[in-house]
Amino acid sequence: MDADERTALAIERLYRERAAAFTRMAAAIAGPGACADAVQEGFARAYARRATYRGDGSLAGWVWRIVLRAALDARGAPATAELEDVLALPFPERDPELATALRALAPRRRTVVFLRYFADLSLTEIAQILGIAEGTVSATLAQARAELHAALADDAEVST
Repeated sequence: MDADERTALAIERLYRERAAAFTRMAAAIAGPGACADAVQEGFARAYARRATYRGDGSLAGWVWRIVLRAALDARGAPATAELEDVLALPFPERDPELATALRALAPRRRTVVFLRYFADLSLTEIAQILGIAEGTVSATLAQARAELHAALADDAEVST
């Protein structure tokens, strides 16, 4: 089996194992109605471009970047749009306080929260996708959790 065939099989396995996580993340970008199509398009692009995968970083991180771009395209975002600018809770009506608290986070913090908790990515995968150090991901996630906890605790105190 050559490298191209191994990459093709790895992409197929990634889709089978992580399609739900990809779909959750795409929903946060493209919306619930377009997320499945965005994931399919992203995987089709990755499969078609598999020969360009150089092995720098994980295959999963490479595919995530492609799927994220497909979700941005499905949203109709301009080519210059950044992931941080378009993330939103897919169903904000289910938890309006959380949606508000997430929107209030700094863009990088919001992105790390979405990639960790909506896409279920590891810290290593997030670092690869965003091009930052794993320690930076960990610190950013801790800061975001503290900020969300404070915001949601304030909301709970106001409600009572």
